[in-house]
Amino acid sequence: MTGPRIGFCGIGRMGEPMVRRLLAAGHEVAVWNRSAGKLTALVESGAHACDTPAALADRVDMVLLCLGDGPAVQEVVFGAQGLAVAARPPRFLVDHSTLSPALTQALAQRWNEATGGVWIDAPVSGGTAGAERGTLAVIAGGPQAAIAAVTPALMAFAARVTRMGDVGAGQTSKLANQMVVATTLSALAEAFVLAARNGIDCAAMPAALQGGWADSVLLQTLWPRMVQPPLQASGTIRVLLKDLDAIAELAEDSHTVLRVLPAVRGLLQAAMARGWAEDDLSQVFRICAEESARAGQPR
Repeated sequence: MTGPRIGFCGIGRMGEPMVRRLLAAGHEVAVWNRSAGKLTALVESGAHACDTPAALADRVDMVLLCLGDGPAVQEVVFGAQGLAVAARPPRFLVDHSTLSPALTQALAQRWNEATGGVWIDAPVSGGTAGAERGTLAVIAGGPQAAIAAVTPALMAFAARVTRMGDVGAGQTSKLANQMVVATTLSALAEAFVLAARNGIDCAAMPAALQGGWADSVLLQTLWPRMVQPPLQASGTIRVLLKDLDAIAELAEDSHTVLRVLPAVRGLLQAAMARGWAEDDLSQVFRICAEESARAGQPR
């Protein structure tokens, strides 16, 4: 094993392939997850399972988080058995979760006051495929020297690590990224339904549009999933809506007028209301399809 001892909390769709990349790069990795059953395969691959975040913190030099939301991060870090109560908290905490910048800044200050350590907000973009291939984009906020110190370890699963500014800047940049993702998703959903209702073979569209101005990673990834629903979600409607809620909060706090975001949030909220929270992002097109079908019915 080489390099710093790394702890990883949150073994989900993104966390598991990220840990596997760390192990493949030769790092010593300790893991914790709320559902301990998800750790079995990683332990068989060489990771060390810990019973609590505090126990994990005691044995590592840096800890990475990849958790679902703000309350989960707060519990793992500052709960009764959280990272902050460890006898020897790690010097660096790198949070790959997507949170509001304001919450991140508050948590970073609390972490520093409790442990003397440095909090780096480092949300990622690239999805599960990027995690598996080691091509994630890490968008970081925090002290330049601290980000430089952790970058070699993060490169096990990242194509690049970019410092965007002080603590919170990574989250702000990620929310801007999510705006692009969500608005593009909405446009793809409407274009798919428009094409389908007018007799176009939708399966042929990604190849037809490849290389043109409408082409994108999202088109090539999500459009085929509208043609054939995936067995496993690459990203869920619930998580994207959580991010859009954080964007709306940031926009309100910064007096930023957003014209498109409210409509996109409405699309995702409608999907949530139909019980599609854990469905793949691509499936929001069904909202457009349903509404178009109703509009075409005789009155």
